[in-house]
Amino acid sequence: MSCAVSWSSFGQRPGAIALAATILVGCSAAEVSATPLTPFRYEAQAQRHCPHDRVVWLDFSKGVYYGKSQKRYGQGFDGSFVCLSEARDSLYRRSLFGLR
Repeated sequence: MSCAVSWSSFGQRPGAIALAATILVGCSAAEVSATPLTPFRYEAQAQRHCPHDRVVWLDFSKGVYYGKSQKRYGQGFDGSFVCLSEARDSLYRRSLFGLR
């Protein structure tokens, strides 16, 4: 899909700016691709969803995830089990604390 717009025809037709805005919005939406984040209540459900990936505990309020060896893994009311690759693709960061 080509998203080239000719700027020379804007003054000649009414509504050309609205048409160009629609084209630009359509082009930008077509280029964005995000990996969906699939949260699970139980660790076993998440492991079945991604059998070849690690499962982490995602804390939605803090925007971080915890590994199984960390103290806060599986704790809290506003978190969920997710696949590590999905958490990283959704721009959540690894918690630096609780590495015990």
